Amino acid sequence: MSNPEKLRLFSGTSNPELTQAICKHIDMPVGNIYVQRFSDGEVFLQYEETIRGLDIFLVQSTSAPANDNLMELLVAIDAAKRASAREICAVIPYFGYARQDRKSAGRTPISAKLVADLLQAAGVTRVLTMDLHATQIQGFFNIPVDNIFAGPLFAKDIQSKNNLDDIMVVSPDVGGVVRARALAKKLHADIAIVDKRRPAPNVAKVMNIIGDVENRHCILIDDMVDTAGTICNAAEALMEHGASKVSAYASHGVLSGPAAERLEASCLAELVVTDSIKQPDHILKTGKVRIQPIGNLMGEAIKCIYSARSISSLYE
Repeated sequence: MSNPEKLRLFSGTSNPELTQAICKHIDMPVGNIYVQRFSDGEVFLQYEETIRGLDIFLVQSTSAPANDNLMELLVAIDAAKRASAREICAVIPYFGYARQDRKSAGRTPISAKLVADLLQAAGVTRVLTMDLHATQIQGFFNIPVDNIFAGPLFAKDIQSKNNLDDIMVVSPDVGGVVRARALAKKLHADIAIVDKRRPAPNVAKVMNIIGDVENRHCILIDDMVDTAGTICNAAEALMEHGASKVSAYASHGVLSGPAAERLEASCLAELVVTDSIKQPDHILKTGKVRIQPIGNLMGEAIKCIYSARSISSLYE
């Protein structure tokens, strides 16, 4: 990188381990920032080093507690702007509120657009994120947004750990077909689709399997797993249709509510998620969740942005 002395990385409190992994890859220390919460929940922070005229990258996933982590990020951006940072890039590995990207019914918000407006009003000049739930969210911003993908990492992991002859990539719903097709192309594998209906939020009912999955190792691929209902129901349906084994890969392990209990009781061989979200002990203790590190990928993306190189080079 040219002029690395003008680059600084700072970590929010949502996932400091990921920031440390990014900094290790870039070979630079994590910047000094002081974060405090008052007894009523208000967040206060201060940069403990000068950032005047520097390009700074703030790493903060807006995962649970989503509102607290989002507000912390906004405060950090405002502080950086008032401290005369030259460029402020919000590195948001998991972009919360991305599921609310359109009006799903009358009198409902488009919360992803609201978050985009808040970030820009705070003073961010660029956003780096990974596997947005809806890629059109990039259009909610009037600043550059780089949306990188975990798919190539998943493809390498699958290739290194499985016999590809019996692999079938499966989309857990019709909306994820593009993602599943991209992974299947990398693996030179067939594709199947789980057709489901969702009668209520976080409630999924599997209706049909499109494709012959008999005696195949099915790899479910999704951008996120929240309560794990969709993934577990899909795995059960695939096994009922003759699949020999079902594994799942998801970029973001939200894994809230009954997710741990559902995973433990499921027929899934394993669920692989990235460390875009820090996983609590009760999730890791299920024995079904494996973490795919993304520190190197995010670090390379930051180097590309800082050096004005193409992000597409990450996948070549």
